[in-house]
Formats: sequence, C-alpha cells, structure tokens
Amino acid sequence: MGNGETRVRGLAARAGGWSARHRWAAVGIWVLFVVLAMGLGSAAGRVDVNESDQLKGETHTAAKIIDDAGIKEPAGETVLVQSKDGSVKATDAEFKAAVADVVKAVEGTGRVTGVKSPYDTGTIAKDGRSALVQFDMRGDADTAADRVEPVLKAVSGVQKDHGTLRVEEIGSASMQKQYKDAFGDDFQKAEYSAVPVALGILLIAFGALVAALLPVALAITAIMATMGLMGIVSHLQPMSDTANSVMLLVGMAVGVDYCLFYLRREREEREAGRTAGAALRIAAATSGRAIIVSGVTVCVAMAGMLFTGLPEFEAMGLASLMVVAVAMVGSVTVLPALLSLLGERVEKGRIPFLRRRKRAGGTESRFWTAVLRGVLAKPVLSVVVATGALLAVAAPALGMKTSQLTLDQEFGDSLPIVQTYDRVNEAFPGGSEPASVVVRAKDINAPEVRQALADFKKQAIDSGASQGPITVTLHDAQNVALVSVPLVGGSDMGKATKSLEKLRDEVRPATLGKVDGVEAPVTGQVAGNHDFNDQLIGSVVPVFAFVVVFAFLLMLLSFRSLTVAITSILLNLLSVGAAYGILVAVFQHGWGASLVGAEGVGAIVTWLPLFLFVILFGLSMDYHVFVVSRIREARLRGRTTKDAIQHGVVTTAGVVTSAAVIMVAVFAIFGTLSMQSMKQMGVGLAAAVLIDATVIRGVLLPAVMALLGERNWYLPKWLHRMPDLTHDESPEAVAPPVADENEPVRV
Repeated sequence: MGNGETRVRGLAARAGGWSARHRWAAVGIWVLFVVLAMGLGSAAGRVDVNESDQLKGETHTAAKIIDDAGIKEPAGETVLVQSKDGSVKATDAEFKAAVADVVKAVEGTGRVTGVKSPYDTGTIAKDGRSALVQFDMRGDADTAADRVEPVLKAVSGVQKDHGTLRVEEIGSASMQKQYKDAFGDDFQKAEYSAVPVALGILLIAFGALVAALLPVALAITAIMATMGLMGIVSHLQPMSDTANSVMLLVGMAVGVDYCLFYLRREREEREAGRTAGAALRIAAATSGRAIIVSGVTVCVAMAGMLFTGLPEFEAMGLASLMVVAVAMVGSVTVLPALLSLLGERVEKGRIPFLRRRKRAGGTESRFWTAVLRGVLAKPVLSVVVATGALLAVAAPALGMKTSQLTLDQEFGDSLPIVQTYDRVNEAFPGGSEPASVVVRAKDINAPEVRQALADFKKQAIDSGASQGPITVTLHDAQNVALVSVPLVGGSDMGKATKSLEKLRDEVRPATLGKVDGVEAPVTGQVAGNHDFNDQLIGSVVPVFAFVVVFAFLLMLLSFRSLTVAITSILLNLLSVGAAYGILVAVFQHGWGASLVGAEGVGAIVTWLPLFLFVILFGLSMDYHVFVVSRIREARLRGRTTKDAIQHGVVTTAGVVTSAAVIMVAVFAIFGTLSMQSMKQMGVGLAAAVLIDATVIRGVLLPAVMALLGERNWYLPKWLHRMPDLTHDESPEAVAPPVADENEPVRV
C-alpha cells in the first residue's frame, strides 16, 4: 500500500479500524455504556459483604448461631476512669463521684442501655486505680458508630470536671467511628490526589493539554462505569468500600497506562510519515494487541483472588478485574475514535516551557541507549549484577512475619483512642478485645450445661488464658449463652493468640465439650484474626499456581515462544520478591522507615503479601508485554536479535518511564496515609513498579534476551498447532524529518 500503509489483522486491529471509520458511533456507544452502567448500578444499589460471611471456621459458625437465634448483639462501649498519678483510688469519694457522673452523663444522652457501674460488676483493676463503666449502644450495632458522637461528647464533659482523673471512652462503636473517620479521610485524600498527580505527569510527558487529558478521561470514565457495574454484580458477589478503593487505584493505573501505549505508538507512526489512517491501524495492531494481552493477563491475575474463599478478597479481585476489562475495551475502541476525531488537534493546549529540539531518528531515549549499550556489551555481567542486587533486596523477605495489625500498630500515636486502648489493656489485659464463646444447647438451663459453663469460667482463669472477669449472658428463649473472656496478652496479638488456643484446645474440650449436643465456637477480634490468617495461608498455593500457570499460558499463546513465557514468569517473580524484601526491611525491621513517614511494627499486615503478588504480577505484565512486543516486531522486520532488543527497549523507554512514574506517584500517595497497612501497600506497590520499569525491563530483560539470542523465539514443534494470536508487523518506519526547536515533548 502507498504511503507506508499496511494491512493488519487481529481483534485489536479490527476494533480500532471500525472505531476510526465510525468515530461518532464508537464515542456514542462508550458514553451510553458508561451512563447505563452508572444508572443501572445506582438503581440496583450496592450490597456489601456481610460481617458474618467474612470468614469460615469457628468465627463463621458463631456468627451463624447468633443470626439463626435472632440475637442482635449491641455495640458495647466502655468508659475508663483512671487516676492520672495513682494517688486517687476507686474507694475514694472523688473517684466514686466521677463514676456516678459518667453513669448519669451517658444515660442522659438517651443513646445507651444497660449501664453498669464498676462497683456492681467488679470491673476494678487489681491496683484499685482504674475502673470500667460498661454499657451498650441502642439500635443496630452495624450503625452504632454513626450514633456514638453524643455519648463521646458527654464523656468528654465529665473529663473536664475531673482533672485528676482520666475519663476516656472506648468500645466497638467509638473505635469504629475513629477508624472510619481515619480510613475515609485517608482514601478521600488519595482519591483527590491521584487524578491531579497523573494529569500533571502527563502534561510534562506530552507537553499538550488535550493529549494529557485523553488518558485521564478514559481512566475516569472506566472507573465510573465500573462503579455502576459493581452495584449490579454485588447482588451476586457482595462488594465493599475497600474493593471500591482498590478498584480506583488499579483503574487509574491501567487506564492511563493503556492510553499511553496506544497514543504513543500512533504519534510515533505519524511522525514517521504515515497517514493518519495508517498510523491508527498500526497502533491498533501493535499497541492495541499489547493492551489486550496485558489486560487479559491482569484480569487473570486478579481472578486469582477469587480462590481465597475470603469475601473481602473476592470483592477486591472482581472489582479490579472489571475495571481492567473496561479500561482495556475502552482503549481499543473509543480511543481510536477520539484520535481519529481530534487528528492534529490532539496537540492543542501546548505548554510553552515544555519544548526541546527533536532528535533526528525519532523517539529513542538517549539515557536508555547509553544503558543498553553497556548491558548488551556485557550481558553476563549485567545479569549477574542485576540478579544479585535484586536477590539481596529480596533476602529480608525470607524472614517475613505476617499479622493483623492492632490499633496502636495501625495508627501509632496519631489517634487519641490508641492511648485509651493501651491503658485499658494494661489495666485489664484483654478487656478491650475479649474472646466471645457462643454456647448453644438443647436446654441452656440444663444442670449439666450450667455446670459446664461454671467449669469453663474457672478453668479459663486457672489455665492462664484469662485473668477475668468472665461474664455470661443467657438468652433462655434461644437456648444460647454468650461468654465474654478477656484474653491474657491484651494488645500483644502473639500472646493473645496463645490464650485463644488454650481456650479452644484445652479449656473448651475439658468443660463444654463433654456435654452432648453443646456447640461452643470461640469468636471475637483475636479469633477472627487467627481464622483469617489460617484461611489466607491455606489459599496461597492455589492462588499462586493459578496466576503463574495462566500467565505462562497467555504469554506462550501471545508470543509463540516457550522461552519468552518462561523468562516472563521468572522476571516477574524476581520483581515481586524484591518488593517483599523492601516491605520487610522497612516495616518489619524499621530500616529507613522514617524516610517514608512510617515505623517498624514488627510485621507485615496479613493480607498484603498475597494481595501484592496478584496486583504486581498483573501490572508488571503491562511493561513486559509492551517491550517484548516491540522487540519481536523489530526481529520479524529482519533486524538481528541484538539490534531488535536495543530498538525495542529504547523506543519504548519513554512511554514505560512515563507510565511507571504515574503508577509510582499514584501508589506513593497511599504511602503518605496515616494507616500503616495503607503505607505498606503504597510503598510495596511503588517500589515494585519502580524496580520493574528500571532494573527488570531496562537491564535484566535485555541482558537475558541477548544471552539467549535466537533461542528467545524457541517453540517446540508439538506446540506449533497452538492458536496464532500474533499480529502482522508494520514495515520499518522511515526516519521522520527533523522538527524545529518548538516541538513539544512527546512520550
């Protein structure tokens, strides 16, 4: 064909060609899809994960017994009354007056019920300097955090009248309120920052407002459509606020990346002298195909979360999968239509000070050209040094410890309630997070059951699992008893877990377990964390196997090379290992934690390693597929493998760098949030993407491919019958004329 035009084939090419020919139809269909998805999702409403369905095992059994019995457990609250200097004791008149004022104040709000004085319940510390006023919030426990504010203000008023004492409230409602406020503020900050940060980097990269707005617009519309779809899908698979936030994070990252890949290739082909139509067709067949391969790989990786059996993970996986699929479809359909409509107007809104002299020969990066020259000259040394460095970075991961973070670990000293939490646990070990034994019997008042309950209380203290006081609440009509057991260990999750295991493995079998027909699952915060850990650890092998095997098969089908598929998996695993090592070094050991505004908390939050593996394994394929596609393309044009490697890496360096900078910046926002778990997630993701886009793609990948030479394209004869998912390659681009000094920076 004339003027450098070429015929292309493949799904992405056909989609891009149709969109370019039917521009308004493609844009209209996309807008209609987004509007319909949002409208239907809003009408359907979102169903969130039910607390009782979060886990399997004893925690789930206990929740089911309570639900079946129709028992509505209220949100319990506690007010700590404590002498500040130890001079005032619970027997003193001043202390008793403060307790009486607390009881009167909280009852006066009309929001509480069942107020109990420590002088009636015996909840006075052994040293006599601390006491607990206990009560329940009226109404549904799930919404108690929305109603606890007046009670907190009433308690605060009592504190003002008693300067020598501490009068502080803590409980499920007040903790939930503080947690929701902090969590909400954090994510609002992240969400508001992500778009301006991405837009700013794109403005620098493209030097033009319209070109910078396109990727952001696609990412935002993909996120909006996915939010609507989440509402519809939630009736089959419940969603959550966490899933929504993760979806936004992933959607912004891949939505911008995919647009960058496509737009960069279309600009490059036009600069090479192609017609607008030919440039779009080549971009569709090459970058469009890379987007589909990458998108499907990311979707497969996200689908790995569905194998955990944990509703929260399943919600995150499905939400992420949907936003990637929507962004992928938008990139290969509506983006070509918009580029066709805009034409040269995509360069509108140029930024005056972002100008440079265009280099003859096109878009190759000087920096990466210099790096590649050294890497390809000494590939063995490059592999040894880069691999050694990454293995050294990954080494701390061998000692990784995972744990659910306690309130003080999660927020440090940033929340006032953390100090209250520590004081209650010090004076009443386990009092702020007691275990709850849900006992169901044919007749809860039968003599043998009542005796077993009494024996359980005694042996729980005798065994060292609890220091008491242990309370029993009977629900005669439902034949259910709820036993609250403060665990020795308190906020120390390791010690509290040992106390939990004593209850489950020693005390319960010797008491309640001897009565026929009695069920007594142990639940509570510590038990929930323990069961969550067990279930998550059990899902690691199937999730890893699913993601690795399917990613391997996709790479094999997409590049028709056994070697490329194997090296892709190994390089991705090395990248993930390095990210794990950084996480452990910073957050477990505290090395350099202050540099990211964090602190060593001695452990990595339990859900993060598996979550990071899935996310990173998917996102890292973006760069890998894009770079290897260009290398393969150059090789099929007739270049030597060494020349093809250099051409593929240096011509994609600009877009990979820009995409990585955006991802790192967006992820780093989460590293600035107040919650340690969010800091860990943000730092882990940002570090992994940075390593992936530099050491892996810029050094290790080209060095390994240079060593392998023609073996990069090895495919056993017995695999030749596989479906051919490759595309027709465009002919070698002709060198464009040298532009003037006012040419904008293009990625």
